[in-house]
Amino acid sequence: MNKIILVTGATSGFGKAIAEQFAANGWDCIITGRRAEKLTALSEQLVLNYGVKVLPLVFDVQDRHAVFAALTSLPTEWKQIDVLVNNAGLALGRDNFETASIDDWDTMIDTNVKGLLYVSKAVLPYFTAHNKGHIINIGSTAAKEVYANGNVYCATKSAVEAISKAQRIDLLPHRIKVTAIHPGAVDTEFSLVRFKGDAAKAKAVYDGYQPLVAEDIAATVFYCANLPEHVCINDLVITCTAQANSLTTFKG
Repeated sequence: MNKIILVTGATSGFGKAIAEQFAANGWDCIITGRRAEKLTALSEQLVLNYGVKVLPLVFDVQDRHAVFAALTSLPTEWKQIDVLVNNAGLALGRDNFETASIDDWDTMIDTNVKGLLYVSKAVLPYFTAHNKGHIINIGSTAAKEVYANGNVYCATKSAVEAISKAQRIDLLPHRIKVTAIHPGAVDTEFSLVRFKGDAAKAKAVYDGYQPLVAEDIAATVFYCANLPEHVCINDLVITCTAQANSLTTFKG
């Protein structure tokens, strides 16, 4: 019987790369996202390329009722989830606290923090039922050092770090692993979303150095998920060679 991974935000970036990495290694995949067309296309691709089973679920992690409706009523054959990757997240704007949009703040908090909590809470009974499971939360180097004009995005990723620590403590009796992975600069749709479709601004973020790519993060998640039962990587920071932390990048 194949192992099962659940990946949120699987329509692009980290989530898509993670689903592809695990499917390529024989894992069945539950993939979630807001964009039905992209989710369906990925589902068909994974089945065709790797011969695994895929369950696509269309919902927005911000929507508490949609999350619980979808995840608490899984078909029996999908309830033996081995790994949950809380990947869905975003940055919106890079603005001074004085001028930043409150709507952007709400969206980041609702997605990056509340969405992660909703999905974790909905999936947890599948783990506790057999005292086994692994939650992998995608954080950011923004959780480690706050940078100018990062305000609420940095706050949400700091929350992801704190929630991961709390999950790790509270879920110990159930033998549930919790890993927080904190990527630095990665060339995905992230900056394009942050700058609301401004391709020139998004591209400029990565000028002068070689950033990570989504497949680097997928490989890291796969490594963490496939360690022996008694081994758990609790907290992992990953950057490209040109980056020291969220504040310091060498562009040459």
